[in-house]
Parts: sequence; C-alpha cells; structure tokens
Amino acid sequence: MPDTSARTAAPESGTRPTSGLLRRALADARSSRTPGLAPYVPERPFPWGGAQLPLAGDETRAAIDLDRVLRLSLAAPAGTPGRLRPVPSAGALHPVRAHLLIGPGCSLPPGRYAYDPRAHRANRRGPAPDDVSPGVLVVLTVAVSRTVAHYGHRAWPLLLLDTGHAAAALALAGPPAADVLVCLDADAALLSAAAGLPASPDRPDARPGAEPELPLAVVRLTPRGVTADAPGTLTAWAGPIRAGTPSARPGAETAPPTELAAARHLLHHIARAPELPGGTWHPAPLPGPVTDGALEKRRSAPPDDLTHPPGEDLLARLLTTARTARPDGPAWTVAVGGDAPALYAEAPGGHGLDVRASGDARPTLARWAAGQQWIGGVGAVLLAHGCPGDAPAAAVRTCHLAAGYAAGAVQAHATALGLRSRPIGSWQRADLGAALGETPGRDWIVHGLAVGAPPPPDRVAPGSVRYPPTTETPPASTPSASTLPTPTPPAPRARLSTAPAATMTPAAPTTPPGEEERP
Repeated sequence: MPDTSARTAAPESGTRPTSGLLRRALADARSSRTPGLAPYVPERPFPWGGAQLPLAGDETRAAIDLDRVLRLSLAAPAGTPGRLRPVPSAGALHPVRAHLLIGPGCSLPPGRYAYDPRAHRANRRGPAPDDVSPGVLVVLTVAVSRTVAHYGHRAWPLLLLDTGHAAAALALAGPPAADVLVCLDADAALLSAAAGLPASPDRPDARPGAEPELPLAVVRLTPRGVTADAPGTLTAWAGPIRAGTPSARPGAETAPPTELAAARHLLHHIARAPELPGGTWHPAPLPGPVTDGALEKRRSAPPDDLTHPPGEDLLARLLTTARTARPDGPAWTVAVGGDAPALYAEAPGGHGLDVRASGDARPTLARWAAGQQWIGGVGAVLLAHGCPGDAPAAAVRTCHLAAGYAAGAVQAHATALGLRSRPIGSWQRADLGAALGETPGRDWIVHGLAVGAPPPPDRVAPGSVRYPPTTETPPASTPSASTLPTPTPPAPRARLSTAPAATMTPAAPTTPPGEEERP
C-alpha cells in the first residue's frame, strides 16, 4: 500500500474560519427559494485539441489498464444519448472532467492527458516530469456553466456531489493489481498546477474563449508493491511543465453572469487548502460483491422500480458501506417504508439496524427534496447528513465530496446485491436534527440515495407512486402516530416532526424520465 503518512503532517484543513459569503450561500442553497427557469443549455464540444490516443496503448501488459478503468467509470455508456456516466447526480449535466497524469506502469506512455468520455480517448497535453513515480493521478475538475444555468443558486453543492460520484467510480474501477488512494481536500492551486490549468478561474484572460475548470479531487492508482508518497507525486507534477491549452469553443452562456461568477468564486474559495496543500489520502475499500459486471450494470433507476423495501440485512450492509467508504464523511441513516416504517441507523458494532425515529419519514423527505413526490413511495432512502450551517469551508467541501463518494460506492454495492437505486442531490430546509428534536442548524441532509428491491412475483407495492406524477400537489403530511404500524425493532428514541416541511414551496414541474430534473 502506498505511503499515507502525510495525513498527519499538518493540522486538518477544516479549521479555517467560515466566511459570511459561504454561510449565506449554504443557507440559500438549502432554502425553499426556487431557481429561475432557464433554457436548456447544450453540452459544449470537448475543449482539448490535438491527437486522440486509444487508451489501450501499446503496453498491453501494463499493471494499470486505463482502457478498462475509464470504460467502467467515466466513459459514456453505449446506447444512452445525452448521458455520460451511468449514474450522474447533477441532473445529468456532466460537469466533471478528468485530467490524467500518467507515469510508468500504465497502458499509455507517461505524460499529461485530458480524457474525452464520449470518444473514450486521451488527448496528450504534455510530457511527464523526470523520474515521476509509477501509476496515474486523475485530477477531477468541474466546468460549472451548464449546472449553474439549470440550478442557479443550488448548483454548487451538486457540483461537489457529482465530483464525489466520479471519484468513487474511478476508485471502484481500479484494477486488482493496483492500490487506490483518494484525496478530497488537496489545495486547488496545487491541483491546478499539477493538471496544467490556470491557478484562478477568476482570470478571464487565462484561457480566452474556454470555460474555466475548477479542480476539486484527485484519485491515485499505483501498481501494487510500489511505495510512493502521494502528496509528493502530486507536487512533482506541479512543476513548470509545458502543457497544451484548450481550444476556444464557447457555448450558449444562458446562466446569469452574476450567478456564474458567484459559483466559480465560491468553489474556488472552499477548495483552497494552503495549510495542507497535498491533502489527506485514504485507501478506497471495494465492497466485496462489486465486480466489473456490477459496475457496467449500475444505473439511476426510474422511480417505479424503487417501490419495494429491501430487507433489513441488505440495508444494514449498505449502511456499512456508506459509513466505511470515507472516514471523513458525513453520518448515514436510512428511512424505510413497508410494514415497519421508521428512520434507522446502523446498530452498534455494525450488526443490523437500530431505530432512530418511528413513523414514515418519506413524505417529509419528498418535500425536503424539492417536492419530488416519487420519494414518498420508495422502499428506502439512505441519507447522508451533517455539515452545520456554520461549518468551515474545508469541512463543507469534504462533507459534500465524501457524501457523493459514499453514495457512489453504495450504488455499486446495491447493484451487485440485485437492488435498484437513484441518487437525490438537492435538499431544501432538510434540517434532520431539528426534526428529531435536536439543536437546529447542526445536522442537515446533504445527499440521498433511494433504494428498492425487485418486486416479488405477481405483487404490487401498496402506495406505489407513478412517475412522472399526474399532479404537482405535494404529498400528504406524514400520518399521525396512531395510524402508523408499530415498528418491530426496539422502542424508538424520537419521532420525526414534519413541521419544518410544512412551509415548503412546491417544486417546479417534473420532467419526464431521462431528462434533467430541477430538484
């Protein structure tokens, strides 16, 4: 396993003070304010010119087969026009891009490349440093304009979640002969330098006519048995190396300039970590049942496929995967429907489920997820929660990236177990702690994953919700305690209050399956 001793080289980056700008932006993204409607923004052409190389390359016996890794993670699935990764989280707008920093031991020659997910090719941008360590660093960046045009002030948390999903996809696709490390808190300036990108997105003259890319995370794949200092390797790539620049291919700029500039500035601000520029690197555990076949099959399921609750044992396994995917991530809870509706947490020691609150939380969750009514009829919803309203900038970044990363790992695990799933990225007024009688503002829902089991033969789940719904009316309030079945687990500690949801503004009209949602 590569050396990870740099984790303790400096204080944690989450100690930076919270700015008023971030507090206001976080509160606004969590509020019921609906983004203004904007025309659909088409995807821009791939911005990096030059010769495109096949990822298999000539080194067929390389320890790291980039053709396989990227085909199972970031490549556009065949037969899905308009979509790239199989399980996007930011409304299928695909804001995440990947830059490959390749050393020896890979199926492409050493050098710096940009990955084109539609062509499944790598564009060479420049040489590698002298004596660079074996393996590959994949720097993940976001181009924010399409997401901001569609989601407005709610866009920037979705960009973080989607980057976490992309990092998980890469880590899960790591070959058996490689060690995988993931870093979600490296300094943006160092990541930009390593990827050969401008240090600041606020400079309009840095790349005229090209959309800025903001780096947020990095994944490292190293041939097994190679000892390498991951932060040191990242620094080695950040030297003064000539790299290609993207072509000027402007798109339809329909996002309000103020919102676009604000989103870029905010993400650039929270991705700064000068006190620990190399970041903290954690191994990427692979859930046991996950195979290449499971990675190829995973998809965001239509809501009608999610109405049957999985068994307690399966949900407990998924909660364990969520908790162990990232040691620096948020807490996880699951809301379950069926015969014993309740809010469950993982039992102490990871053995089974423990009741956190009785009653059916799904209608409340449907309101909190911007009125997406289908959530009220799903079998179960896994919830990532934490990130107080006054959390430091680095903690906001890491919590959202880690939530997306864990949800990506859980979705692959669920697929391997024969379950269907669908991410839920946007949450408004979803103060879970306050709803459970705890201190308000300290425990917010950050991300969600709806999960359903295959329906039993010749059985239709009661309360099934068709999608898209035939009405925009929000789901009914959570039933009173007297009408709820008594949960079979031990006595509950709390009951979920629906009061915070009662003042929610109805969601914008729902779009057909396969199209972008505005959650």
